[in-house]
Amino acid sequence: MSRNRIPERVPLGDLVAGFWVRIDSKDIFIFPNDSVTLDSNYDFEIIASGEFVVRYALIYLGKPHLAIVPGLVALDYGDMLVGEEGWSFILKKSNLHPRADVLGYRNDGVDDMISIKWLDLVLPVHVLLYRDAIDTLPLTTLTALISSRADLPPRLLDYLPLYTTIDDWRSQRE
Repeated sequence: MSRNRIPERVPLGDLVAGFWVRIDSKDIFIFPNDSVTLDSNYDFEIIASGEFVVRYALIYLGKPHLAIVPGLVALDYGDMLVGEEGWSFILKKSNLHPRADVLGYRNDGVDDMISIKWLDLVLPVHVLLYRDAIDTLPLTTLTALISSRADLPPRLLDYLPLYTTIDDWRSQRE
């Protein structure tokens, strides 16, 4: 008789390098080496720069201040899914298995488990910025990307609006 081992959690994430900036109380990620300049014409604060990990979090039903970064999906019939396979299952097939559980870290750093039926899959995915792949407490929730590069992670573009300049971002907010 073989025993299924519980796999290690694999939260979905993308590596990014650039600047985490705060403009008008909004946290934005700016990718370097393109036409975006960080000069004194803009009133913003550079919070940090370097390499980061971006992860994607799903909002709790009825609790929009809480979101979970799925690390493992435990299906009610015993299968366990991680990484891309788990993420795809949640977004495309979770209605077939409403009793499945999602294990991961919330946006407040708490290790949690929640039934898929208690996730609000209609609300936008939160994009969380982490210092590295080991951290469980995000630095911030990003609201936009600024870059003119074409080689950005596709999933990041799925969940955050992209602007080519800070001026473009500001004009869209007005």
